[in-house]
Amino acid sequence: MRPGPVAPLAFALIVAVGSACGPRPAAEVDADPAVDDFGDTVAVDRVAARIVSLNPVTTEFLLALGAGDRLVGRTHWDLFNEAARAIPDVGDGMQPNVEVVLGQRPDLVILYATESNRAAARQFRRAGVATLAYRTDRINDLPRVAPVLAAAVGRRGESHRVTDTVLARLDSLRRAPAAGAPVRAFWHVWDAPVLTIGKGSYLSELLELAGGVNVFADLEAPSPQVTLEEVARRDPDVVLAGPEGARAIRGSAAWRAVRAVREGRIVEIDTGIVGRPGIRMAEAAQFLRARLHPEGPR
Repeated sequence: MRPGPVAPLAFALIVAVGSACGPRPAAEVDADPAVDDFGDTVAVDRVAARIVSLNPVTTEFLLALGAGDRLVGRTHWDLFNEAARAIPDVGDGMQPNVEVVLGQRPDLVILYATESNRAAARQFRRAGVATLAYRTDRINDLPRVAPVLAAAVGRRGESHRVTDTVLARLDSLRRAPAAGAPVRAFWHVWDAPVLTIGKGSYLSELLELAGGVNVFADLEAPSPQVTLEEVARRDPDVVLAGPEGARAIRGSAAWRAVRAVREGRIVEIDTGIVGRPGIRMAEAAQFLRARLHPEGPR
């Protein structure tokens, strides 16, 4: 669920559109005001030179745009490739350490738009640093956010190249022949309390693309809390879990109430591949399809 609107706070995002002759003066750049997911008004009119990205989705996108030289900070979780790992680690993306981030002297900080990050956004703006906050939870959030991020690094024309490639691969997977009968799946997110994925999660969309059915797709929340008894009652064909979650489930007597667990139908998922709705979504869907339908066509 998106955060509710707040009183818009106008501020200038330090962004400019580059040209073959270098950045134009700000007065000559067409500003495209936008409203981020905290309800703050953003004027995109100059190129950001030093960016801290506290959202792995936006970090990967900016790297794909070829803007890695602008990134001076990322979170613990931005480990997709060597380029990401070379960016200074400034800590967690949730409730970030504001002093550590400011120590990188950013002119733009990109946040995941959750209530726990709203205070940090205010602190960055009070320190004179522009912020962008977006909630990237669904497949369509990537093309929604991409044009603003591309403008922030002076690469407006490159935005569609990246997003169109990702979306075309996803459309190709949608049109691909079914790999087998749909697999009814429970996706384990957390154990105490038991959390799963609901209709509001990108992972539920990904599961459908991969030839699965989310047994809790009737719940609107991205990560609803459920009971073990309800999991057993819905009787999924398989239980999906990350490596640690899968080990915990196999070692738990309580989880044996679920028939798929008793019969050993636990599918381990590489959370580094499937965990975020970014530029690797098609790769994630193909990976999951192969795990759900190991004998079917790829």
